[in-house]
Amino acid sequence: MTDETMAKPAGARWSRASLVSIYPLIMVVGLILFFSLRNSNFATFDNALNIGQQSAILLLVSMAGTIVVLIGSIDLSVGATLTLAGIVAAIVMESHGSTAAVVTAVALGLVVGAVNGVTMLIFKVPSFLVTLGTMSILSGITNMICNGSSIIFTDYTLVDLVNAKPLFGIPVIILVSLAISGVLVFVASKTVLGRYLFAIGGGEQVAAHSGVPVTRYKIYAFMLCGALAGLSGIVLAAQIGAATPAASGNIVLDSIAAIVMGGTALSGGIGGPHRTLLGVLVVGILSNGMDVTGVSPFTQQIVKGFVIILAVASTIDRRKYEFIK
Repeated sequence: MTDETMAKPAGARWSRASLVSIYPLIMVVGLILFFSLRNSNFATFDNALNIGQQSAILLLVSMAGTIVVLIGSIDLSVGATLTLAGIVAAIVMESHGSTAAVVTAVALGLVVGAVNGVTMLIFKVPSFLVTLGTMSILSGITNMICNGSSIIFTDYTLVDLVNAKPLFGIPVIILVSLAISGVLVFVASKTVLGRYLFAIGGGEQVAAHSGVPVTRYKIYAFMLCGALAGLSGIVLAAQIGAATPAASGNIVLDSIAAIVMGGTALSGGIGGPHRTLLGVLVVGILSNGMDVTGVSPFTQQIVKGFVIILAVASTIDRRKYEFIK
């Protein structure tokens, strides 16, 4: 085998990796141009703020999901965690105030994440199945607590704070989501936790032989994911002024779309929070653009489904799978 032949696969992989890293930016530019031509109201500052507000919670949830996807797992319970945290936090807020509500939401998410991680590792059950079960359990608990009804805030401290516009008319909710995302980008790229998450996702057995405490850091990943989902729940409730059992909507589907469109592979070890930022922007622009141009909600679901399939196909590392099942 010649050196040229040996070098070819590496070059091919480099080209593919380069494409995966820039295609979200290409999609952002392309979508902006497309929807701007379709509707003159799309490319305005007010609509840009609308996209930011509509995408703020999605950004937090997608960042949460990215942490787990990096280790090659997935958390389908983030939406249910978000909803339960919002309901419980709204109840706590009425009796103990906004600070206690935020702490409760984050702590609840932390516990859910820990349960997911420990259950997966003790019983050796795939994260997909564990979190699918957790999603159902949490949804049932949520409806039992609120009897299927929304809880309206009477304490507007957090509502006023989240919806305030202190900087050039930019709502606090956008600034908070960007700040938290910035912290996660730093954690993933500059800390031991981030390096270990990438190592586990890149090759769990190799990471274990290299001295990485795989079990512990897998649980940390799920705990961090749960905590962010819990925080998202109280922030969303404050944004709309109420906690509702239907709060999460299609956020799980949208977050997975954002993660894979950003270039984080579901097989783990590739991508990161910095790419999810662009992925969320793609989903936000796509959703807003289809709304502005009058595309029906049913068609939007079809489009997002196709986009997810294409994004997964372009980012998944097939070398990690001996068989496609």
